[in-house]
Amino acid sequence: MRRRHFTAAALLLLVTAAPAAAQENPITSWVPEVARDHDFELSIANFTRGAEFLGQAPSSVSWTDNGEWVYFRWLPHGHEWHADAELWRVRGSGGEPELIDDPLVADSLALTFAGGDISPDGLLRVTAWRGDLWLVDRQTLERTRLTNTRQNQSQARFTGDGRGIFFNQGGQIHHMELETGRVTQLTDIQSGTGPSDPSEPEGQEAFLRDQQSELFQYIQRMQARREAQQEVAELRQEQQELRTVYAGRAGNPGGFQIDDHGRFVALSASRGAGNTERAGVPRWITEDGYTEFNPTRTKVGDAVGSSTVGIHAVGSDSIRWLEVQDFVDAWGAESDPHGGSALEPAQMEAMRDGEVEVQSVQFRGWNDAGTYGLVQANSLDNKHRWLMSVEAESGDLTMLHHVADSAWVGGPCGGCAGWLPDSDRAYWVNEASRFAQMYQANADGSDLERITEGDWEILSVGFPESRDHFVMRTNHGSPYSQHMYRMDFDGSNMTRITEGLGNFNGTLSPDGSRMAVVHSTQTRPPELYLMDNEPGAQMARVTTSPHADFLAFPWIDAEIVEFEARDGARVPARIYRPSDMGVESNGGAVLFVHGAGYLQNVHHWWSQYSREYMFHHFLAAQGFTVLDVDFRASAGYGRDWRTAIYRHMGGWDLTDYVDGVDYLVAEEGVDRGRIGIYGGSYGGFITLMALFTEPEVFHAGAALRSVTDWAHYNEGYTSNILNRPQDDPEAYRQSSPIYFAEGLQGHLLMNHPMYDTNVHFQDIVRLTQRLIELNKENWELAVYPTENHGMVDPNSWVDQLRRIYELFWSTLSAPGCTEGTGVCEVPVHQNP
Repeated sequence: MRRRHFTAAALLLLVTAAPAAAQENPITSWVPEVARDHDFELSIANFTRGAEFLGQAPSSVSWTDNGEWVYFRWLPHGHEWHADAELWRVRGSGGEPELIDDPLVADSLALTFAGGDISPDGLLRVTAWRGDLWLVDRQTLERTRLTNTRQNQSQARFTGDGRGIFFNQGGQIHHMELETGRVTQLTDIQSGTGPSDPSEPEGQEAFLRDQQSELFQYIQRMQARREAQQEVAELRQEQQELRTVYAGRAGNPGGFQIDDHGRFVALSASRGAGNTERAGVPRWITEDGYTEFNPTRTKVGDAVGSSTVGIHAVGSDSIRWLEVQDFVDAWGAESDPHGGSALEPAQMEAMRDGEVEVQSVQFRGWNDAGTYGLVQANSLDNKHRWLMSVEAESGDLTMLHHVADSAWVGGPCGGCAGWLPDSDRAYWVNEASRFAQMYQANADGSDLERITEGDWEILSVGFPESRDHFVMRTNHGSPYSQHMYRMDFDGSNMTRITEGLGNFNGTLSPDGSRMAVVHSTQTRPPELYLMDNEPGAQMARVTTSPHADFLAFPWIDAEIVEFEARDGARVPARIYRPSDMGVESNGGAVLFVHGAGYLQNVHHWWSQYSREYMFHHFLAAQGFTVLDVDFRASAGYGRDWRTAIYRHMGGWDLTDYVDGVDYLVAEEGVDRGRIGIYGGSYGGFITLMALFTEPEVFHAGAALRSVTDWAHYNEGYTSNILNRPQDDPEAYRQSSPIYFAEGLQGHLLMNHPMYDTNVHFQDIVRLTQRLIELNKENWELAVYPTENHGMVDPNSWVDQLRRIYELFWSTLSAPGCTEGTGVCEVPVHQNP
């Protein structure tokens, strides 16, 4: 076996550069022998082109009001990778899609699918489009322009009787009478405390003022005139219907929501975190040649802002701010009849002692009668969420539900909350049962019940236009597929509409008879289909996004396996075997780690990691076994799976990969001495932890755009999982790779975009310095100067995957590659 030896100074700092078009790297253009009989070239240079041969999936699907057309954004294959999606349409009854390629025609049609609000009788739709208000006849699609102003109008909606329109202009709520066109401003809510009376003089100043008034008639006349003018101004203010109201110390007002009858406005007020320093990201490649410095975000543990909610009675001169903190403190001191999952004893005691701080309060909407609003609050420590009703007239709060979590409150459908039509009954979704299920209660807190149950999750929920049942998307039946369902308001008659494996995301026609569905499988990217809105109805495909060569390739429908972890948990994974590609195993294995942590990648639908999916075929075609794991922290499996990483990222999530290696050795015959791992973002973090803390298990790894020290990441994500560094330094120390860099023994490739506004380039720079100071060898860093966190340029992807492939070939392709001081030499790759 030929070997390439490192020099004594094996610290390589590599900067990527896009190769000239005339230069072709044999490795990136090479196609494995087993795949050469297909028209689709399974080469790194080809499958990194992304949208050029895959196209862009249909999105922004909308029906016209009369159900005649479905409009959507889409880009079939054959365009540049950076091209924008185009506007298309297809008849609601089915047929071939039509491209709207004239921008002027697209503009003229936009109002027919621009969204908005539907009148109570269902005949009209009002929408704010390009800053003006428009009225659309829903049958003829005729449009009437209601405003033509330089001031933008937005948030248009009908009044409860359908005779008028509420809208926002200049940050304030206005009302338009449809019959007369008369516009009335309903609110004038401003920040600050308003004009203040001048302070009365004291001491010498008071003596001198009184003396002037006593001695001079001129001063007396001037004071009398001013007092008269002030009296007139006060009388005029009292006679005006619209009064200026100030938010005061509550913060900056916004998010106005008026009830259907125009009596009450709910608003939020936010207070910023002050002059907290923001971490900046340099932009290195600029038009003028000078480096730009862009502030992006704070770091976890910095001061955070807060928000509250107030109720303003239209025409009044005040805002009733909801005293949510006082209400929660008083309620928490009592028993918790509406509680969710249990807290640890100390946390419950803190709740009862009033030591839990409310950090954010959001308004979730009015009931149809405008008598009650729905309010959600979250605690600063991320461990409590309260749902309350607020009585519009009095402002009184009633607790509907409290969900508490000893880790952090989260899960899918966190914003799914509202009122059942024409009722005082609220519904919401949370993980109190450890899976995202639906609850309901009356506005007075009575008749609380969970109306769905099971080890599955509600992912989205809404109403059809008829507003007579729920329309939901769930993973009921299997975490590996997501389907459309309908369900009665009381939780009965839950019926699946779509059938088969994969992901189904449907949009109902206005009359509810048809559904436009974006559907994908593991081997086929998302396409648009049309179907009748009936259980098991046949779907008719509308779009074909990828090139025919891609569709003809025998892509692996990877088997979903479940292996046993050390604690007995069943860990799901997708496996790509060399035999799936018709070749023998070379004994090496590569484990892939998806990003985000809370994300699902083991399923029957198209992966958002499409390049990696094809790269796994490339590796399998050369004898590598690839395992793609939904480790602890992944989405789709409920609360306990989601929160298993609390206070220790790099704990259960990493041991799931170690146990995955045991599975590969026992069941797939993999050589324990030839294990590699790679992934981006959270996947890069796990890769670093694997090489630093499990060097006997993982011998090579590629860490892409990795978090290296959680104390330098953002507030919202990190504080949920690890608390705040000043409060829980141990959680950060045991979860951050930079503290374990001395454990590196294997071969490490680090890739990072230099304009990464998510995981900042500083992260990898700090780890690089740590490795240098530790005199570590067998690592390298490749950087991408123009890329952000997602990386989009095919040139960057070609370079990145080539480096990963060379790493794994040189360290895992044969026994003994990493013994001693060298690695296996990557052979010359040459297509015949």
